[in-house]
Amino acid sequence: MKQLDPIASARFAIAAHPARPATATIHDTADARIVVFRLAPGQVVAPHRSGSSVMIHVLEGSGILSGQDQEVRCARGAVVTYDPEELHGMRAEEEELLLMATIAPRPGTANR
Repeated sequence: MKQLDPIASARFAIAAHPARPATATIHDTADARIVVFRLAPGQVVAPHRSGSSVMIHVLEGSGILSGQDQEVRCARGAVVTYDPEELHGMRAEEEELLLMATIAPRPGTANR
């Protein structure tokens, strides 16, 4: 058994570049990957696709989650799901946004 603290992990995540959102992988197996994000106001994760299903849980704050054909404003507690290959992205607006993404199966194993 493994207990995770996604909020603390997101708070301590390190950005590869100051202008980019901070991320940390907090779980990584062949079955699933869990990644947390900390987006400062105005930061964006550009729309992209995954060969796996993606579930995004808003841990704190509020922001915009985009999909193939729409954008939705989401706040703490919301969960948004995406089908494999569905375009998805995230954007913080006026406040910091903490997210947890569960990707299953883990990228790179979807076609096994």
